[in-house]
Amino acid sequence: MSENLIINFTPTGMIPTKEMTPHVPISVSEIVENVLEADEIGITMVHLHAREEVSGIPTYKKEIYGQIIEGIRKYAPQLVICVSLSGRNFSELELRADPLFLEGNLKPDMGSLTLSSLNFNSTASINSPKMIQDLAGIMMKNGIVPELEVFDIGMINYAKYLEKKGLLKPPFYFNLLLGNIACAQANLLNAGVMLNDLPENSLWSLAGIGNEQLKMNSIAIAIGGGVRVGIEDNIWYDQKRTKLASNSDLVKRVHTIANANERAIMSPMEFRSKMKLRNNEKEYGRSEK
Repeated sequence: MSENLIINFTPTGMIPTKEMTPHVPISVSEIVENVLEADEIGITMVHLHAREEVSGIPTYKKEIYGQIIEGIRKYAPQLVICVSLSGRNFSELELRADPLFLEGNLKPDMGSLTLSSLNFNSTASINSPKMIQDLAGIMMKNGIVPELEVFDIGMINYAKYLEKKGLLKPPFYFNLLLGNIACAQANLLNAGVMLNDLPENSLWSLAGIGNEQLKMNSIAIAIGGGVRVGIEDNIWYDQKRTKLASNSDLVKRVHTIANANERAIMSPMEFRSKMKLRNNEKEYGRSEK
């Protein structure tokens, strides 16, 4: 029997702009509104990127993340919240780790941890061994669970190495992102090899970049895994790229496919239980450090 379906919602990302699509949420209020709309449809967790209010460029600032988290938790206190710690625009540890120092009702449950450096179409995400280990160490100290981002099978091996070093501990949650130009391509062989190599006690979701999002989401739903879905990875609704998608469009389509496969959506509270996250709607992060 399949696990209930994890829907990891990615509304904004670092790349989409209003010029590319009017549907991408940029401001605090837009992001909060998109997340709450998705929560009403049904999601398990949200992977947040923050933007500067005036320029719309990506930001690391915990103050802006805090405003987004506050807005979400006012109406959806149970939703699992992950903050991005991306190395695409910021190279200093103190900048990338800034959102990890939010406290109380603003504390994130999870923080993204990309397990190696990689190239995108025109930029690089630099994640040195020291940076990865330092971020993992801060998360462990602060009781925040890593959201493990994997673009190639070697990154899974590095997660196992970090576990041996005491910087990661189960249960694990992996996002397997396929279709990036310089990484594992979005096909059954690559997905199967990566899934076969995951450590025990792992939950996982499949993501596809661009046109590959629908394919990888569909495969994940069919074989019992979770999905990562949203405008961060794909701004189009159709393969021919004639219709720009809203975040609600993409989440609703996942629900349609899930219903056809008789998959129920995993609630945030079920995910919290499986990942040993606090579930009292007053404290957040790992239930025990």
